[in-house]
Amino acid sequence: MAESKPPIEVRTFKFDGSAHRSWPARIVQQEGSLLVLDASFETEVRHAILGTISTGTLSTEFYWLDRWYNIFRFSNVSGELRNHYCNVNVPPTFDGHVLSYIDLDIDILIEPDFSYRVLDREEFEQNAVKYGYPDHVREHAYQAVDDLVMMIESRAFPFN
Repeated sequence: MAESKPPIEVRTFKFDGSAHRSWPARIVQQEGSLLVLDASFETEVRHAILGTISTGTLSTEFYWLDRWYNIFRFSNVSGELRNHYCNVNVPPTFDGHVLSYIDLDIDILIEPDFSYRVLDREEFEQNAVKYGYPDHVREHAYQAVDDLVMMIESRAFPFN
């Protein structure tokens, strides 16, 4: 049996540096700028848009250290695809133990049939003013949404 890698911690922050969320995950793949992690929900989460995420829901997480987004593939305990969820963020950093990133609020929810909704644009605009996002951050965030929509619609990795 292959030896399991020790868990790392994923930490998300708001633009002002305040902590937002954190959870443990395991590295499945690390190739170039791509890190693929596996995590599972240790407690039930009630989410306004995603509904109830049951304990044991699996999350395969795709992070690129040079891209302004990440992609989560949520699967039920049975392995059946629940949905994909994309976060627009400042490119993450990884020190070998902690992967951290600044969440820029815009998200995309993708259903199993590949229909999708871009979420939280208003929250992004409010926080852009509140935290004083520089122009280049706004531009990268909008470009990240465009890139993700193109990936979803063309079924590019990891939507293939």
